[in-house]
Amino acid sequence: MGRIQGTARESIRGSPLQLLGTCILAYFAIRFVQIVLGPILPVVLEEFRVSHGAAGLVFTCMWVAYALAQLPSGVFADRFGERRIVLGSLALCLLAALGIALAPTFVLFGLFVAVLGAAAGSYYNPATALLARSFDRVGGSIGGHRIGGQLAGVIAPTLAAILLVRVGWRPTVALGAVLAAVVFVTVTAAVARSPPVRPDASLRELFAPEELAAVLAKPHTRVTTWMMTLIEFVVLATMAFLPTLLVEHNGFSLAAANVLFAAFFGLSAILQPLSGLLSDRVGRDLTALGHLTIGAVGFGLLSSGATGVIAAGAVLLAAVTLGCTPIMQSRMLDGLSPAQRGTGFGLFRTIYLLIGATGTTAVGVLADWSGWTVAFGLLTACIGTVLVTTLIISTRSRMMGT
Repeated sequence: MGRIQGTARESIRGSPLQLLGTCILAYFAIRFVQIVLGPILPVVLEEFRVSHGAAGLVFTCMWVAYALAQLPSGVFADRFGERRIVLGSLALCLLAALGIALAPTFVLFGLFVAVLGAAAGSYYNPATALLARSFDRVGGSIGGHRIGGQLAGVIAPTLAAILLVRVGWRPTVALGAVLAAVVFVTVTAAVARSPPVRPDASLRELFAPEELAAVLAKPHTRVTTWMMTLIEFVVLATMAFLPTLLVEHNGFSLAAANVLFAAFFGLSAILQPLSGLLSDRVGRDLTALGHLTIGAVGFGLLSSGATGVIAAGAVLLAAVTLGCTPIMQSRMLDGLSPAQRGTGFGLFRTIYLLIGATGTTAVGVLADWSGWTVAFGLLTACIGTVLVTTLIISTRSRMMGT
């Protein structure tokens, strides 16, 4: 997957693959708590007697907090070292999971969900920057790292389907706190202190508007951010509402919906590392075109109200969309210098996550007002827009090449 670079030797114990494995575990623990909120949502709605729109607003708050943590975490990683920020995010994730599990009211439930967003948002950039320093082929390492999140998507719904009927939703969420604690100890033992990339830079310098403007001034950055924003809008809304959609719109039982939700993430767990590696070999845009075409078909079928085997197949087709994430993230890193990767990648993720976070509220409100066909039809339109944008860019690139 690539050879280790000089600065990375000081930041890990063992091989680069051991570092990757540790990061996969950390991402699994953090994503587990976030993803399990989707499968338990129907039960939470019933207990607290709130609407889809209110639930969507809570998820939006989580993803807004997640987005706002991106840039600071990238800057702090450049200044203080990636390991410190990763450990801090795991500790905060542990506290948030406990708060959600113990919340006596929906307001407190929502507050701790927002804290979880900040915890999760402070993890990904430092971990990605550390991996980028360790591997030459960044697409493969990003895709491999994201296996942790996708495995959480497989395991969390499966466990939820079992635990909800036996112990309820609160112990199910509390399990995430246990995972965060275990992984915190693992990272402490397996990852040594990482030397900061810019240890002498002041925070004022790192947060300087001209530094951020230099990143946004590049057309490559703006276009990639636009495409990733629409993809994230779709992904976050799907994470929040896919089980509920399958129950209320496509006619599945809650247990069957959670199994399909697990399958959704299971397929993406396989696809994401392959997508990253394929984009390293044949190009980012060409790989993205295939994923987007298949994903658009899947979301279109789900929004139409398909049932039975067709709906189950549509879930798998829709899952292919998630394979675009490592492609777009690698595309962004292609346009950043090593000195810009912490701050620039953090800015990129802040923008696309902040805007993409509105997807949960938009879909929740549309589902209340106009039904699931309109709500998930919006997601299909977003994928189609990215598909057309990518096709235009790819066509222009080929024309310029000739």
